[in-house]
Amino acid sequence: MRTDENSRIPLAQRTDHRPPARAGATLTARRPMRFDHDVNHHDLLGAAIRNNASWCAAVCRSHGFPGVLTARLWWNPHHDLELYPQAITLTPDVSASEVAAGHRPAAVKDSFARLDLGPYGLSVLFEAEWIAHTTPALPPLSSDLRWDRVTDAGGLDRWESAWAPGGRGRGPLFRPELLADARCAVLAGHRDGRLVAGVIAYSADGVVGISNLFGTGLPAESLWAGALHAAGRLAPGRPIVGYESGTDLAAAEQAGCRPLGALRVWTA
Repeated sequence: MRTDENSRIPLAQRTDHRPPARAGATLTARRPMRFDHDVNHHDLLGAAIRNNASWCAAVCRSHGFPGVLTARLWWNPHHDLELYPQAITLTPDVSASEVAAGHRPAAVKDSFARLDLGPYGLSVLFEAEWIAHTTPALPPLSSDLRWDRVTDAGGLDRWESAWAPGGRGRGPLFRPELLADARCAVLAGHRDGRLVAGVIAYSADGVVGISNLFGTGLPAESLWAGALHAAGRLAPGRPIVGYESGTDLAAAEQAGCRPLGALRVWTA
C-alpha cells in the first residue's frame, strides 16, 4: 500500500487585487489548533489546505523555486517537479480565469473541487477527500514497527528509494534542505532493521499534515495507526490532516480520520 503527495500527478497565477506577495513568502503563522472542542469544520478544512500549500512550497523551495503566495492562491509557474502542482487554490471563490491568468499551468490542485478548467486545456486527473484526525485517542498500535526521524542525507536517500523503488529518473525529489526545516519530519518505519514504511509530517498552520505514506507488506490498519502515532508525537494535541482517495481513504477513515471536503487535481 502506498499513498503519496499528489501521487497521481505527472507534474501545477494570478494574484488577487492585493499587492503581490514576495517570492518565497510563507503562510501566515496561526495559533495551533486543538481538538474537537475548539475546531470547527470550516477552520479545519482551511488549515488542511494551507498546510498542504506550505508543504508544496517547502519542497519547491528546496529545489530553488519558492513560488508566490497570496491570500487566495499559491502559485509557482516555473517549476517542473514531478508530482507537485503549479497552483493551489486557498479560498473557495477563486475562479478558473484567476488560476489560469498569465500562464497555462501544467497541474492545479482545486482545493474545493469547484473549478472548471477544461476550457483552459486541463482535465481531471483524480478526485480525493481532505481528511482530519481530530480526537486525542489514536488507533491502537498493532505492529512491531519502530518509527524514527530521518536526520541526514544518507537516510533521506534510503527513505526515498523505499518510497519510489524504481526511482523517479530525474534525481532525488526530496532534498537534504528539507531536513533543516524544523517543521518537516521525514519518518521511517523499521522492522527487524529494515525500512519498510514511511510518511512525511509537516507542522504548519496550526495542524500536522501527513503525506507520502507508504508501507511494504503491511496491513493498511497497521500502517495508518503507526503513521498517526508517529506524526502525533511531533505536536501533541494538534489535529492531523491530509487527503486520500479510494481504498486509502477507507483505511484512513477506519483509523479514525473524518472527511472534510472534496478536492480535485487537474492536469494538462
